[in-house]
Amino acid sequence: MLAMGLAALDATIVSTAVPQIVGDLGGFSVFSWLFSGYLLAVTVTLPVYGKLSDTFGRKPVLVTGAALFLLGSLLCAGAWNMAALIAFRIVQGLGGGALQGTVQTLAADLYPLRERPKIQARLSTVWATSAVAGPALGGVLAAYANWRWIFLVNLPVGALALWLIARHLREPERTVPDRRPRIDWAGALAVFACGGVLLTALVQGGVAWDWLSAPSIALFTTGACLLAVVVAVERRAAEPIIPGWVWRRRTIAAVNLALGALGLLMVAPTVFLPTYAQAVLGLAPVAAGFVLSVWTLSWPVSAALSQHVYRRIGFRNTAMLGIAAAALLLLAFPFLPVPGRAWQPALLMLLLGGALGLFQLPLIVGVQSTVGWAERGTTTASVLFCRQTGQTLGAALFGAVANGVLAARLGGAGDLDAVTRALNSGAPDGELRSAVADAVHAVYLGAAGAAALAFLVLLFVAPRRFPVLDDPTD
Repeated sequence: MLAMGLAALDATIVSTAVPQIVGDLGGFSVFSWLFSGYLLAVTVTLPVYGKLSDTFGRKPVLVTGAALFLLGSLLCAGAWNMAALIAFRIVQGLGGGALQGTVQTLAADLYPLRERPKIQARLSTVWATSAVAGPALGGVLAAYANWRWIFLVNLPVGALALWLIARHLREPERTVPDRRPRIDWAGALAVFACGGVLLTALVQGGVAWDWLSAPSIALFTTGACLLAVVVAVERRAAEPIIPGWVWRRRTIAAVNLALGALGLLMVAPTVFLPTYAQAVLGLAPVAAGFVLSVWTLSWPVSAALSQHVYRRIGFRNTAMLGIAAAALLLLAFPFLPVPGRAWQPALLMLLLGGALGLFQLPLIVGVQSTVGWAERGTTTASVLFCRQTGQTLGAALFGAVANGVLAARLGGAGDLDAVTRALNSGAPDGELRSAVADAVHAVYLGAAGAAALAFLVLLFVAPRRFPVLDDPTD
């Protein structure tokens, strides 16, 4: 949980210190890469670390990831300009990918099936606590100390996590193969290059350049060529980083697609709800953050209780129940009065967190229970990779939708940047409030469509009962 806390806190603590970082180092035009660079590194390394943990064990991968993360944190604290800080954030991300995937895999390794919902719910509380505490802690450190302490605070927490892992983590005994394991370095490099190029195209498209501009077309073309290289390399590899069975098995393929849709729909509340709360409801930034954060209260509670549901009706049906409820809640958002009261979207978010907890955890526990130790790291990494990729795709897709609605409503003179400038300069006028409401409503309708897609995937692709293996620790 301490190792997971490093990655979870880092995802939220930096955002509130951006003004101080830019004021000290400059580089306002590229500061978004503080987040994008870290996200890219985490996402593209997940499949690599998953395969390595299946080959060499979880402990060496987790120790290596924590050490890389702490090295990146130390380097970030000493950055002398924005370019250096972005490069060191990527180093952090290289460690963060190992932390996220390996901790989730260990939860299934160390605990029998009946106890996994409880431990997964505890891991969810780490993310929930970080979502609330991260921005507050980052703001306090930036205001009363120095933004560099945002990265230095990782060092004592990470050192304690490393000590506990090295001293107390005892992995279950497993059969060691007679032959020396062969590492698919060519596949790892191809996956890293392909993922980096395609995710860069999605992150920067419509922001740094137009979607149909030369840089966008060049990146997508290069990404498509690299994807063909990945397929060719992985087909020939003796032990591929992304083995074909990840997509040939119905259960794993269905969970990958469903959680990819979850990543897509999560963009609506996490990215657009704070702007809606400030521009439409007139809330201060702290109150707007509270409207969003309430779903972090219901999500882990619902996840912990989901075992009582899926033990009766199965993993698939429980997840379908959760995502169906989520789709209805997302569809209800455009019907909120404008302007309304803050408790109205907050209530929807509270219920949405409960629905998504009922959806996500049964799928993760279920899919991990269908594979043995030697395939669990790869399976877990593929699930997390698809969810992260869905979030990246959702940010690009829904950003384009919101900008298109704003431009149509404001006569081509508005986009999300214009809304942000209006919020910083004072209260937005009535026309802008109405335009923002319409834009966010369109995004929520798109998120409801993503939820419906996840429901259909589970209905038609996933087997009615997951082929759960016998649990020797049960």
